[in-house]
Amino acid sequence: MSRSLKLYIAWLVSFSAAALLLTSLRFGISQEIALGVTASSQLNVLLGLAFWTVITLFAGALPVRMPRGTFVSVSIAPVIAAMALGGPVVAEWVALVGTTELRELRGEVPWYGTAANHAGMVLPALLGGIVYEFLRPAVEGWIPDATFAWFLTTMAGAFVVFLANVTLVAIVVALRSGQRVRVVIVGDAKGFATSQLALAPLAWLMSQVYVLAWWATLLFGLPLYTTRVAHHRFVAMREMFTQTIGALAGAVDKRDPFTSKHSVRVKQIAVDIGREMHVSEPELEALEWGGLLHDVGKIGVPDSVLKKQERLTREERIVMNAHPVLGAEIIAPVTKLAPELPIIRHHHEWYNGSGYPDRLIGDEIPKLARILHVADAFEAMTAQRPYRMTPLTAEQALAELRKFAGIQFDPQVVDAFVRTPWVDGVQDPGRRIEVRPIPLIAQAANRMTQAAARPDSAPVERV
Repeated sequence: MSRSLKLYIAWLVSFSAAALLLTSLRFGISQEIALGVTASSQLNVLLGLAFWTVITLFAGALPVRMPRGTFVSVSIAPVIAAMALGGPVVAEWVALVGTTELRELRGEVPWYGTAANHAGMVLPALLGGIVYEFLRPAVEGWIPDATFAWFLTTMAGAFVVFLANVTLVAIVVALRSGQRVRVVIVGDAKGFATSQLALAPLAWLMSQVYVLAWWATLLFGLPLYTTRVAHHRFVAMREMFTQTIGALAGAVDKRDPFTSKHSVRVKQIAVDIGREMHVSEPELEALEWGGLLHDVGKIGVPDSVLKKQERLTREERIVMNAHPVLGAEIIAPVTKLAPELPIIRHHHEWYNGSGYPDRLIGDEIPKLARILHVADAFEAMTAQRPYRMTPLTAEQALAELRKFAGIQFDPQVVDAFVRTPWVDGVQDPGRRIEVRPIPLIAQAANRMTQAAARPDSAPVERV
């Protein structure tokens, strides 16, 4: 665990504990939380608190792990309902005890992870409860309909709970995994934000039904369960899609024993470069899937060409160079993979316009294709190939990237690659060549002069 993560968890847990103590002394508990089954009002309040804690325990027992590492459950609904009935004190205590998960009880989560998980829900419940507590009297003074005012203040408090919880948890995941906070939030929130926000009005309905007949609140277990199933199916479908793509890429790689796992490693390198370049979450996903599929067109390249150990003839080079176009044609019918098509088609374009298939120049080449080109070249140089049985060292490969920066590779992408863990501790020779993109007015002439020529000095011939 990194020092920054330790400090953040320590701050989060300490602040949540202090806030829990101070709030319990400052705010009272509304009688609306009372269960109403005995003559003692205090006992009814305790029973109500226990009731919502148990509901929260069941709702959060089986959270769903999202792609970027956050865990999502439907326990936020009973926490919000408890907030609407009892105020911030009830909300935070229900959140503290009720968010205990089975994986925590089984010892699958270290103690500091458990502390961070509970603090990450207690503090949002506290903040949302305070907003609810202060807004409700004011809103009731503006709106004659007390029920509608109650609804509005509950929605405001629920929004604060949701926003604070997502942010605090995303920071933990980002510090633990090395991702940026925005990437974690955007990457995971798109899969659950709508359904989680939809739980807010459901939580308010739960509180209303509880006031009328507490036992009827149990009927809301069905919509809570279906929401949890929806989260699980979203993750399962995405995982199945990713596994299918990985299987297709693996089938291509296995045609040649020298390229086993090549696509997986290229994907990992490309994603790390993308993070260094602060690309958006959709672009990171495109790099993941595009990295896995960038060589899918090689399924149409004969073994006699693909596995040849000698230098390719002109005719064989033409066949090999057709694989980006063929790959794009294979993937084109899959509408979900539309963002990956430019990556697949253009990952062999050269920065100076002498690449293939379309001889794009500089910024004409899609940014993600430029990223994948660097990742693809580095992985190929540092692995065995039929035409080069002795791989380059990481230092030699980095020197080649620097040498051809501005010629074959985008210099900014090479600079970003140097900051990734793939070359930690490797001596960097620095930027050797930096050629700016050729002006648009010179592009036509450049393509005409290079149309019949192909450079033989590339650091990697077949990747």
